[in-house]
Parts: sequence; structure tokens; C-alpha cells
Amino acid sequence: MKDKIIDREQFKAMLHDGMTIMVGGFAGNGVPEILIECILESGAKDLTIISNDSTHPGEGVSLLIADNRVKKLIASHIGMNPQTAEKYNAGELDVQLVPQGTLAEMIRADGAGLGAVLTQTGLGTEIEEGKDTITLNGKTYLIEMPIHADLAILRGSVVDKSGNIVYKGTTRTFNTVMATAADVVVVAAEELVEIGEIEPIDVMTPAPLVDYVMGGEPIEL
Repeated sequence: MKDKIIDREQFKAMLHDGMTIMVGGFAGNGVPEILIECILESGAKDLTIISNDSTHPGEGVSLLIADNRVKKLIASHIGMNPQTAEKYNAGELDVQLVPQGTLAEMIRADGAGLGAVLTQTGLGTEIEEGKDTITLNGKTYLIEMPIHADLAILRGSVVDKSGNIVYKGTTRTFNTVMATAADVVVVAAEELVEIGEIEPIDVMTPAPLVDYVMGGEPIEL
């Protein structure tokens, strides 16, 4: 079996300018902070970040935005982080806002091999601009395309050395669906355990979806 355990330097060696990176979590909850730190240390820039939000100042994705590493942000909202809006208004950051449910479905569609997502959310708004629509049974839908990333970084509460993941409480968030929609998936583990210590029924993201595991993520209270 492939050894999936990596350290910070091995993770940083995977990074390069211009990458598209999915970041799990919601409002800072479930975000892999040590992997964000490694991206900062790597010097990688001109990144496209796909995340539910840009978190609060001083944590998670906001650290990459503050350090001018992000070229484009695809997210559901940015209201918790005034700096994101400031950079967008100044023309320093491209922000694509996607309704939260639509974003989740676009990611899921990629993982499931679907051709597109049909939704009425966003019709008649700026969300519709530049997009195709289709009428079925008398109803009009936006056609939203699947979304894919070079890398997905996740945070697991308990992870075994093969990559099986358990998330506690609401840390599950976008982590599970993002694990299906990237070329490479890396999880930061709060608790790293031996293979077999996680009951199969408790696994939320199965090992075949995870390429690499890094221990040392601080426990989220």
C-alpha cells in the first residue's frame, strides 16, 4: 500500500504558481490551517481559491488573500472579511460569488461525473450573466458547469494512515464533497491513528479519495 503520510516540505513541493485549490471548511470551521500555513511558506502565488467563504481576518483563506497570493476567489460570500471586499473593489482580486447550494452542487457534479447542474437560483440576477439557460417542462434553469481543482486541502478530526477520515460536528462542511473533485487531495489530521482504529461505519471520506495525510493539525474546539 502506498505510504500517504507526508510532512510540510513534501506538501510544499506539490505547490506551484497559478494552482486552483479547493479549501474545505465553513466560516473558518473545518479549515486546514497547517496546510494554509504551508502554502504561505511555499511562496506560491496567482492562486485560484475555491472555498465557501474567505473566513475572518487572520485565519484560513484570509491569510492568503492578505498576503496577495490569491488571483481569483470563487466563494458563496465574503461578508466576514472586509479585506476581501476592499481588494475586490480596488481591482486587486477577482471574486466570483456563487450561491452556496449551487457551489456545492457544482463541486459534487465534477466528482460524480455529471455534465452540468440545472438550477433556478440566480435567474434574473447578476449570477445569470454570461451563462446558458435551458427550458424544461415549462421551467427555465441556469446551466452551471462542474468545477474542478488541481488540489483539495481538507481538515479531518480523526484520520487513519490510509486516509480514512472522520469529521466531528460541523467540521464536515465542504470537506467531503471537495474530496471528490480535485486531482490531488491532502488532509490535515487533528488526530492521526493507525489503520483499523476507525470503525468502517464511522468513515465519512474513504481512503481511496485521499492521496496524502499530514498530522499535526491543532484540535478544533
